Amino acid sequence: MALTLHDIKVWNTGEVIDLIVPADTDETVDASAMTIAPGFEDPHVHFRDPGQTYKESMVSGCTAAASGGYTNVLIMPNTVPAMDGVKVKAGQQGASEVLDAGYDTVIDYLQHYEAVHDVKLPVRYDLCVCASKGRAGKEATDVADWIGYLPGHGDDGKDPYQLAHPVTAISDDGSAVTPEILDQVFTNVKESGLYLIEHCEHHDTGAVNDGPVSRKLGVPGIPEDTELRIVERDIEMARRTGVHVHFQHVSTAISFDAIRKAKAEGLPITCETAPHYIALCDEALLEYGTLAKMNPPLRSEADRQATIAAVADGTVDLLATDHAPHTMEEKELGFLDAPNGIIGLECAYGVCHKVLVDGGHISDERLIELMATGPATLMGHENTDMTVLLDENADAVPGDSNTKRVLDLGKVTHPENVDLVVLDTTEEWIVDPEKFHSSARNTPFGGWHVTGRPLATVIGSKLAFSRINKED
Repeated sequence: MALTLHDIKVWNTGEVIDLIVPADTDETVDASAMTIAPGFEDPHVHFRDPGQTYKESMVSGCTAAASGGYTNVLIMPNTVPAMDGVKVKAGQQGASEVLDAGYDTVIDYLQHYEAVHDVKLPVRYDLCVCASKGRAGKEATDVADWIGYLPGHGDDGKDPYQLAHPVTAISDDGSAVTPEILDQVFTNVKESGLYLIEHCEHHDTGAVNDGPVSRKLGVPGIPEDTELRIVERDIEMARRTGVHVHFQHVSTAISFDAIRKAKAEGLPITCETAPHYIALCDEALLEYGTLAKMNPPLRSEADRQATIAAVADGTVDLLATDHAPHTMEEKELGFLDAPNGIIGLECAYGVCHKVLVDGGHISDERLIELMATGPATLMGHENTDMTVLLDENADAVPGDSNTKRVLDLGKVTHPENVDLVVLDTTEEWIVDPEKFHSSARNTPFGGWHVTGRPLATVIGSKLAFSRINKED
């Protein structure tokens, strides 16, 4: 049984091939409007498991990722209890989920999630450890509590689940690393070899971007320089220590200017932004209310244009969704009390394609780089090399005058390493949150007309998700 795609175009080579994917189907599809590319990767997702599975579980989050064309994600550490490597205590929120499964840390629990729950998750995932204990910002996490979960540390004694889902990054996402532990965190990063992903702002007051919109709403504002202060501080730390700093969801023109200069200086700095900072400005708060409340907040239209420019000129290294599920009841609490964040995995490609590619700012090929090869580089993953995959595994079609080749993923040399996404770069569709696979619905993009859609996701040469010839 197989899904056979005829005349599919290969990203980055332009070659047209036939693709055969092992699947629980026997279907032949005209794929002449489709493109095959390395699977998307997202170094910034929140799956709320353990502790808040009423918002999102590992199952629903991973299914949402596969639906969006993602083959690998990085799970952020604001689980409950926090993913800090410290043994959980009975009575803590979420602790029973960990302890009842027979584990004593959140890291162990998430590494063994598939075994504990007897499920096969449709996406690969890494874990991010907290920079501070409990993400409280008071005391840096102890390297000894999590060093054993890193790749290359005691691998001979690890089981397959631990090897498949290692800790690869460190962050206190939701807030920047606090000044009192900054030096220790950078020392921990240097000692461990993890990469630091920094939420580049910290504020104790304010709910939306400071400006005309916040004043119209009567809501306290967050000045744009709250982001710049952390960016400049951590650029100086990178200059002093040589530690690579990756800035998450950058949102202001002044921050991009600082990052641009740091890169020109040759400092080890990278950054990402998110689809919502490309597609929306703070005026969206007037239309979407708290569905457009996030952290960092949506900024001015001038900042949105500067974000697009930073994507176009290469200052932005990659795109990440910051997928943040919440219930609609929580989001209806008002600007001061509603939690920050939106979901994004299932419409990220369509939104970005609509704004960036249809808008004439970047090419289809560049968008795939921003969502696939760029994140893979940051996360230390080997993206599927399309050229090598074809050269080593594709056979010419006998008698085909155009020497078209057939790539049968059931016969490749190392099938476990092949992660792909099948895209229709021209499909026009309407974002309908009610059809999402995520448990959450908190997005301002419901009803948006977008173009470009992931049609199938292949992980380890096997079909993990498909909407080819389906209504979904």
